[in-house]
Amino acid sequence: LGYNVFMTRNEDIFIPLGVRVAKGRARNADVFVSIHADAFTSPSARGTGVYMLNTKGATSSAAKFLAQTQNNADAIGGVQSSGNRNVDNTILDMTQTATLRDSRKLGHSVLTELGKLNQLHKGRVDEANFAVLRAPDVPSILVETAFLSNPTEERLLGSESFRQQCAQAIATGIQKYINTAVLRRG
Repeated sequence: LGYNVFMTRNEDIFIPLGVRVAKGRARNADVFVSIHADAFTSPSARGTGVYMLNTKGATSSAAKFLAQTQNNADAIGGVQSSGNRNVDNTILDMTQTATLRDSRKLGHSVLTELGKLNQLHKGRVDEANFAVLRAPDVPSILVETAFLSNPTEERLLGSESFRQQCAQAIATGIQKYINTAVLRRG
């Protein structure tokens, strides 16, 4: 299909958030996708969700709660600077604006595919300030496949078939995004 997948981990160990992003950067990643199973304080919460970065906060209380719990796992390091604060801020703003636009397109494509598999938690790409999505130049999304705190979805997540279908839906969404991005540039 013309792309390689690189996993930041393949075993149940903790990898600091900044290291996850650094691993993607070291591979010159075109996109970064963080895949999780969600949990919430209420067992009635359910559905699949896709998040992109919102540098100012979260678009919903659930997104804010999730970002706080994810970000508490680690703190991400600073960004390289040129020494000129105005130049740095301008370049960062321009880069991040384009990256956020592309992250939304990537997220929408993946969410559309996942929506064919499971009920969506929301009908749109949600936003939160996840540390793992803060690379200013790589379109990045965080996928919550289903809720572990919901008994029905916990059973789904225990199914090899469901996990394979999630992986395929995510891959299809990424491929559709990449195909569209290539057509725009070409």
